[in-house]
Amino acid sequence: METAMVKTENLSKKYPSQKERWGIHDFNMEVKQGTLYGLIGPDGAGKSTTLRILGTVIKPTYGEAWIDNINICDDPERIRPFIGYMPQIFSLYQDLSVIENLKFFADINQVPVSEQSKRIELMLDFTALKKFQNRRARNLSGGMKKKLALACSLIHNPKVLILDEPSTGVDPVSRRELWRMLSEVVSEGVTVVVSTPYMDEADRCSEVAILYEGKIIVQGKPEDLKDSLPFEMVEVKSKPRKAARTLVLTEDYILDWRPVGDRLRIAVKNGKSDYFLNSMEEKLNKDNAEIRILRRTKPLMEDVFTYQVKLLRK
Repeated sequence: METAMVKTENLSKKYPSQKERWGIHDFNMEVKQGTLYGLIGPDGAGKSTTLRILGTVIKPTYGEAWIDNINICDDPERIRPFIGYMPQIFSLYQDLSVIENLKFFADINQVPVSEQSKRIELMLDFTALKKFQNRRARNLSGGMKKKLALACSLIHNPKVLILDEPSTGVDPVSRRELWRMLSEVVSEGVTVVVSTPYMDEADRCSEVAILYEGKIIVQGKPEDLKDSLPFEMVEVKSKPRKAARTLVLTEDYILDWRPVGDRLRIAVKNGKSDYFLNSMEEKLNKDNAEIRILRRTKPLMEDVFTYQVKLLRK
């Protein structure tokens, strides 16, 4: 049986200022080597707290965590050389240039002097920052800052890379580029644990845990989680828009619906989608509404999140 590279058991953290509310509570997960594991959830779900504990920045209130079979709560100093930690807020030295930041982090992570030039050159090429190596960090764009932070967290060739919302606050092109680089890191055998509030980024992960109010409410492979939903998804767009919305509200086999842009996404009980499509078409035609979209569609991780949260609240 394959040993987990990252493992937690009942990991919990309560902040004194939060009184009865836990940052995370009874958090259990296992991450295999070479896996891109995503912590998905809204702000305040416990993602940053979990990663700060794994990054040995803070200690849990109770519970245990291991990286490469080393208990990070008992021996954080021993594990730090094997992890790369990138916090949510840019924390590098603004007055230093790109290459000076890389050199500084190579030093504090005890990269041998004989290997530093090679590692720095490799990171500059990997992040496409070579032509900006003499630019001060404060003068970099948001996307470039994220790339520099990633390069500094990888400079010592860690076994585990811990990233707290690396794509937040950057443009769509930079987001895609960051995720491409993470895929390359994983292909080299590095285990990556990454958090994101963006549900669409869950599909880029090998496995995910969806967090809500400090707890994991569901975890697994994204495709398995979507396949397990007890409903089918349908998209409807009509003119006038209120025509489809009015009809949606009258059917008892419709479990949920929400507007997304100019259309409705509707959760229909399994086995009822054909009936729904035919019925909707007939009723819209009868009301002289123009049908622009009426079709089945694939479920999204947002659908998984919405469904799981509703179960939790029942």
